[in-house]
Amino acid sequence: MERMNILNYLLAAVFSFCAVLALPALEEGIIADDHGLGEMTTADYQVADKSLKTHPHVTLFMTGDVMTGRGIDQVLPYPADPVIYEGYMKSAKGYVQIAEEANGPIPRPTAFSYIWGDALEELERRKPDLRLINLETSITASTDFWKNKGINYRMHPQNIPVLTRAGIDFCALANNHVLDWGYAGLLETLQTLKKANIISSGAGRNLSAAAAPAVTAIPGKGRVIMFSFGLESSGIPLSWAATADKPGVNLLKDLSDNTVRHISQTVRKFKQKNDIVVASIHWGGNWGYKVPGRQKKFAHRLIDAAGVDIIHGHSSHHVKGIEVYKQKLILYGCGDFINDYEGISGHEEFRANLSLMYFVTVDPSTGKLGQLKMIPTQMRRFRVNRASSEATLWLKDTLNREGVRFGTRVILDKKNALLMRWD
Repeated sequence: MERMNILNYLLAAVFSFCAVLALPALEEGIIADDHGLGEMTTADYQVADKSLKTHPHVTLFMTGDVMTGRGIDQVLPYPADPVIYEGYMKSAKGYVQIAEEANGPIPRPTAFSYIWGDALEELERRKPDLRLINLETSITASTDFWKNKGINYRMHPQNIPVLTRAGIDFCALANNHVLDWGYAGLLETLQTLKKANIISSGAGRNLSAAAAPAVTAIPGKGRVIMFSFGLESSGIPLSWAATADKPGVNLLKDLSDNTVRHISQTVRKFKQKNDIVVASIHWGGNWGYKVPGRQKKFAHRLIDAAGVDIIHGHSSHHVKGIEVYKQKLILYGCGDFINDYEGISGHEEFRANLSLMYFVTVDPSTGKLGQLKMIPTQMRRFRVNRASSEATLWLKDTLNREGVRFGTRVILDKKNALLMRWD
């Protein structure tokens, strides 16, 4: 009996010792599940989420193109004059009709929250520190459309609550639609955003204003510095480039080392300890998964030589491959998030109605990526919806196929979110 008691005591001691050893792993598993990582191995968690345990982290919400003009504007409470000057369409209402013929009636007028749909619930659940978009429209009542451009996007200024309703903090403006309604339209866009307390970069009254970054503080964590750049390859007319005495966009001449040096000099003027620098770049064509070598080299050089921590690329109408270079995130093409293309045929193989909400978690002390979680979405009846299981798997397969060249891959978590893995 005494021998049995001693044996039981020893077994209990061993069990207690093992439990103590297991406690950190158990706690780690709880933290992992809190971040949607419950299905990962411990090794995966340590790679993806290490910085989240040791430093205050900053989470940014990013999307690609948000195009609230033209057809979208027509279903909002204060639509602009629907007259447009396209070769195949003379009224913005025509895009509403095409969408309704494809998927059914769209309420008119919609609430300002309508177009964001399921995205609002995700934003409320995840509560990112900052919300960034590429705003690809002019916000104006101007009738001075840019001649011979072909497509002119406009949202009425009284519809600005469509952005504030989603809590948008920052708009990148160096793109090929912000000047669609002339210089008067650009200036009204800038004024409207300012009145709504939405910061912006990439366009201004002159080159100095267009090239200046937007800077915002995240209490207790650091600052985020946001630059917006555009390239002719995205369809921005050369004549739109801002100059010392002319309004316009922050248009880069090229992707050369000279351009990198110039950006580096500007970044150094602003970047301090615990600052995260975002370069939002409108570049490349609308269709195709190929990432040109010059884009890849430029993105790497911005990280290596210019102090940039995140590349927020856009212009493609569909999602493209993602790279994590030296633990820094490069989104080469985020895809369209909100547009009025619904029902328009062509390029179906790219499934441009599918998109992603990018939730980017960064350690501000290093600028390194801690986690990238993506929520698959689908536009239907001019509204953002959670993507179906089939569409989510298609996006997963696409990102994995295109990520091979970059050493990245995605997995599904228990809530059908996509989580980035990298080598």
